[in-house]
Amino acid sequence: MAQILDSLPPEQSGKILCCYVNATSKIQVARISNIANWYFERVVFPGQRLVFEAPVEAQMEIHTGMMASAILSDTIPCDRLALQEPTSSDFNTESSTLDPISKKPIVQSINTKSGDTTKPLTIAG
Repeated sequence: MAQILDSLPPEQSGKILCCYVNATSKIQVARISNIANWYFERVVFPGQRLVFEAPVEAQMEIHTGMMASAILSDTIPCDRLALQEPTSSDFNTESSTLDPISKKPIVQSINTKSGDTTKPLTIAG
């Protein structure tokens, strides 16, 4: 579920969809502070994935949590965190992809049974 709490300022035209994964065992704080009139800061737990929209020129600061403090451990340009946008050909359902081993379509139709499928309970005795 998308959580847009702090929308981008209206003067920001170029925005990209980004993803950051906390691959450490420590709690991190992800912060973007180089965009005027915009506040973005999120806590990212170990193993958690953070998906967000940001201007192309944004820089994400990663602060790693220690005992009662946090250390700036990395600064990442958001264009390096950009997710690839799907193209219309990615959604093409006309062609069927075949499994290379069985040569059957990977997505097969679901077989459904029509009619009454309920049966009375029989007690053994």
